[in-house]
Amino acid sequence: MVGVDRIGEGPRSVIVVGAGIVGLCTAWFLQERGVEVTVVDRDGVAAGASWGNAGWVSPALTIPLNQPAVLRYGLRSLFNPSAPLHIPLRADVGLARFLATFARHCSHASARRAVHANQPLNADCVEAFDVLVANGVDAPVTDSDIVALFGSDAHADELRAEIEILERGGLPVQTRRLRGTALRDAVPLAAPEATVALAVQQQRFVDPGRFVTALGQAVIERGATMRTERVVDVSTNGRVVVRTVRGEDLTADAVVLATGAWLPDLARRWVRMPIRAGRGYSFTVPVDRPMPGPIYLPTVRVACTPYQGAMRVAGTMEFRGPDDPVVPARVNSIIDSAAQFLHGVRWEARSDVWVGPRPVSADGVAVVGQVDRGLYVAGGHGMWGLAHGPVTGRLLTEQITTGKQPEALRALDPLR
Repeated sequence: MVGVDRIGEGPRSVIVVGAGIVGLCTAWFLQERGVEVTVVDRDGVAAGASWGNAGWVSPALTIPLNQPAVLRYGLRSLFNPSAPLHIPLRADVGLARFLATFARHCSHASARRAVHANQPLNADCVEAFDVLVANGVDAPVTDSDIVALFGSDAHADELRAEIEILERGGLPVQTRRLRGTALRDAVPLAAPEATVALAVQQQRFVDPGRFVTALGQAVIERGATMRTERVVDVSTNGRVVVRTVRGEDLTADAVVLATGAWLPDLARRWVRMPIRAGRGYSFTVPVDRPMPGPIYLPTVRVACTPYQGAMRVAGTMEFRGPDDPVVPARVNSIIDSAAQFLHGVRWEARSDVWVGPRPVSADGVAVVGQVDRGLYVAGGHGMWGLAHGPVTGRLLTEQITTGKQPEALRALDPLR
């Protein structure tokens, strides 16, 4: 256990259920406050959505999912298995409830609320990564522009208009429009069909698996107990009790549930906002040209990141069960979509095919905070769990150790 002296009468011990980036960041910042931490995860560190995502720390691209255009697109994509947004047509009462609530929140007013809720996280997310790296998390964080490719100025204008929503919410964003030689210099992999680009400046990226693994190692080295087992129930009769699949009861002064797309399994009796797994796919491909930085293909919703001398390709939003296997057709649809914008990529040599369940809330806003005496939740970040994980952990630690809800967490209240 390391860090400053414990504050006031705050908890001396906390169990964090979930060893993804949100859970581990909460554990790390609790340790900074002198709290004894036990981390419990059914599969271990970085086993869920934290491993294979695009790795972007990009506040300028945290564009709300719950917009009217997304709803219209989703309805059109129902019968198109290759669409970036895929909703399987099958009987699922929980999914139907989620989609109905999501549709109700697909409005300009709800999108503005999501921007407002995310703004404090966006404002401090880069600095929160700096704190971790400066204090023992041994993994690089790379500064870079993220360059979005388009076939027309009209499509580039659409992304710029979406970014303006964030700017109106208070987030400063710098962009440059690129053509010709400037575009090819920025993205040597760009195909001739990519005639215009928008460079979103001063963003970052990481190797997410490496970063979260290093974060987990740092938490262990600072004194945490790490347990690999599945939690099946949580009760709050006087003292918070976590029950494992083997029937063992674990107790602490407080418990944090940070289990990503599996959060409803443990928290549904407290959290009313529907949360579902919005599964994202990724794979790695060799490239024949340099890749100076991340590439975004907004019209097909594909993100590409330099990764171990090759390129990680990530995309799609698929509403299936979090434990469902890879659907090969989704991988093929990503390749078909991205190949029109990128040349010099050996798509047939792909490896590390992965699917991870991102926890998507029906109103586009994460659920972070206290739900009962001694019990807290942190999840529902959707596509931005990596970027917002460290700042979420810091803010939730403040609430746990002081008993006061930070202003930045009020819009994220899990009891809303």
